[in-house]
Amino acid sequence: MNNSVAGTARLIGAGLRALLVLTLVCGVLYPLVVTGAAQALFHDKANGSEVESDGRVVGSSLIGQRYDLPLKAGQETPEPDLKWFQPRPSNGLGANSVNTRYKLILSGATNRAGDNEELVKWVTDARTAVVKDNSTKGFTVRPSEIPADAVTSSGSGLDPHISPRYAELQVHRVAERNALPVARVERLVREHTEGRALGFVGEPRVNVLELNIALKALLAR
Repeated sequence: MNNSVAGTARLIGAGLRALLVLTLVCGVLYPLVVTGAAQALFHDKANGSEVESDGRVVGSSLIGQRYDLPLKAGQETPEPDLKWFQPRPSNGLGANSVNTRYKLILSGATNRAGDNEELVKWVTDARTAVVKDNSTKGFTVRPSEIPADAVTSSGSGLDPHISPRYAELQVHRVAERNALPVARVERLVREHTEGRALGFVGEPRVNVLELNIALKALLAR
């Protein structure tokens, strides 16, 4: 009987010691080492790839956000603020009209087939809006010129990038709305066009948040 009790006590003691050691190693030391290494070697990425403007964080280079006008009385969906470059369509993006606040609402894909009537209507309406919003006095957008990312959302609904073609499509409108030369806005887009990763992975892209921050700085000058 005594041997049985003593054996059980030894087993419980060994289990508690193992629990304490594993808690210390896996729950304290390992997270500290990983966090320290991440902060030392990948400080920007470890902190969420934050983007700053005027001395404060305005978003992340990894998460898209919208540039909309404040809601008017009776409106449920805000209108885009056309002085800024616009991102891909998405119901998962937060509102951000002047690059000073950020609010994430939700994310996710449409999960609809290519022939789904609702999806077809969304794409058709988006194409009509792109033509209307981006046509100016001296520049008319033709439907055949509209790239796919201008009328479709990404799988996550939070893609921070647009294609160079879509950015260039918006140049005349942005220039007109901000009283800037078209050539200067075109140069701004070129300066913020990223190439393929490693030279061959993915496609060239433009980060909308970083582009609009540069536009804001240009306007301030």
